Amino acid sequence: MPMKLGLFMMPLHPSYRDVADCYDRDIDQLVLADKVGYDEAWLGEHFTEKWENAPAPDLLIAKALGLTKQIKFGTGVTLLGMHEPVYLAHRVAMLDHLAHGRFQWGIGLGGIPTDMALMGLDPSEGRARAAEALEVILGLWDNNGTFRFDGKFFKIDTPKLDPVTERGLHMKPLQLPHPPIAVAASTSLSGSLKVAGARGWSPMSSSILSKAFLPGHWDTYANAATAAGNSVKRKSWRIARDIFVGPTPRIARERAREVLGRNYDVHQLPSRKGTVQMELMKLDPGMKDEEVTVEYLMENVWIVGDPKECADKIRALYEEVGGFGTLLSITADSDDASWDHESLTLLAEEVGPRIKDLG
Repeated sequence: MPMKLGLFMMPLHPSYRDVADCYDRDIDQLVLADKVGYDEAWLGEHFTEKWENAPAPDLLIAKALGLTKQIKFGTGVTLLGMHEPVYLAHRVAMLDHLAHGRFQWGIGLGGIPTDMALMGLDPSEGRARAAEALEVILGLWDNNGTFRFDGKFFKIDTPKLDPVTERGLHMKPLQLPHPPIAVAASTSLSGSLKVAGARGWSPMSSSILSKAFLPGHWDTYANAATAAGNSVKRKSWRIARDIFVGPTPRIARERAREVLGRNYDVHQLPSRKGTVQMELMKLDPGMKDEEVTVEYLMENVWIVGDPKECADKIRALYEEVGGFGTLLSITADSDDASWDHESLTLLAEEVGPRIKDLG
């Protein structure tokens, strides 16, 4: 099976952009992705990131479903610890029915501190709360009309479905026992990857990881899967990358420097200095933070160039990490939207055929 191409829509929007304009631009890119043949798109969720202003990705997905025909959508990711699980289980199940099978559920077990503070949650309890929420949701979907849960964070006792009045717990997803689940992670020894492997779900690797750390991502996932008796196939592995394709190498770099460089210098760098995220972008652990520049990222982490150069870089990445199944391009938001549309089209129509033997 050839490598698949998808989008990871965080989404990233400069903070000066009107919110409604942000969503219109997202929808335009999703419609284009469907038209030119992308397999899937994952939409992010955050509450306090002004640059990633999508607190309800299911709403964007619901609108995009009505404007597209083939592409599959997923949450990228649902921040489990931020939600009341009974309500979330019903929203996701309803979305799965609306999608008629074109839905995948991306989940995350963490959360940024400001999101948790907004919800009045203790960051030290974030993962435990998310794990409980996940068990509640899966339990509600896999039941015979009744479900009970007595945990630290959630206590659930559902009303049994009455056969006469037909009131009670009844809602399940279209895809049983649940939509395909993928788990996103960014650190090499991520507990989320271990959960994915043990459960038989798919791993998604963050775009910030340099190729030095990606093999460790797969090993963590594969070891957990093997220990649980699950088979592992590299085609299930999704790797995200910041990608900018231009008609020439020079134009691609000029645009990437302006757009991806703006995203990095203004939005990402201030919060990454001195953190593990900065370390994960380095090819050499001896690098200083100051050396992780836009130029360094453009040549060593991001995929930037004309179609041939980008295809060569994707092929090199594939061989260096031992293979993967889907490449997810992080969506951008240029002031000139035609740059983004041209990049997405070139990636699908001119890069894709050059790497069709991979997979």
